[in-house]
Amino acid sequence: MEAIRPYIPLLVPLVVLDLGLRLFAFMDLLRRERLKGAKWMWGLIVLLVGFVGPILYMVLGRED
Repeated sequence: MEAIRPYIPLLVPLVVLDLGLRLFAFMDLLRRERLKGAKWMWGLIVLLVGFVGPILYMVLGRED
């Protein structure tokens, strides 16, 4: 645990950014009717792929 302690101030903003991106992408996914692909598939990508999942959804998944 002591080895991680110096990196905590750097990790906290990354975790907050990741959660914010996931929340924004998931809320957008729930509100959108037209997508490129199945809604359940994009939901899994947003929730499980990590930091890249929400970005992939915003770039490739939205139709408008």
